[in-house]
Amino acid sequence: MVEAELIRRAQAGDRESMIELLRSIENSVYRSAFYILGNEQDALDASQETLIRVYQKIHLFQEKAKFSTWVQRIVSNICMDKFRSKKETISIDEHELALPVINNVEEEFLLNDLTHEVHQAVAKLPDHYRVVIVLRYLQELSYQEIADTLELPLNTVKSYLFRARQQLQELLYDYQEGGVKG
Repeated sequence: MVEAELIRRAQAGDRESMIELLRSIENSVYRSAFYILGNEQDALDASQETLIRVYQKIHLFQEKAKFSTWVQRIVSNICMDKFRSKKETISIDEHELALPVINNVEEEFLLNDLTHEVHQAVAKLPDHYRVVIVLRYLQELSYQEIADTLELPLNTVKSYLFRARQQLQELLYDYQEGGVKG
């Protein structure tokens, strides 16, 4: 079924369409929440809260924006609310990215090490930079979709991404210089 038709049916109160719609977004919602918040439990809480909010507010969705952008706005706002209410250091748990299978043990070790370094570097970013990095590189949203999701001007999104990449480059400098941590 086409997403637009599924959304219309869900808005009309069709329970099966709503369930199908929520199932279609749950992985994306969790992935965003996990990479923004940095740990599994908070991500599960934020995901559940997002799905409930989508269920409760589906009647407010208008086809002016993409459905995925609307959902990402909800999950981003929920995650930002959690940042504001918690304000403690957030660490990214050991969570492996979906990476290609490598037969060489040394390459696999280096790849796992790089993944860990990247997770730690992303976790050190300020909240607003972490969110745009997740939306751009994990959810693969365009700059305009990020702007719409976070309700920010397009130039602010570009600036945040530029500064976030700069900070990541600085944080990963030791790794780039041969993996020597100093």
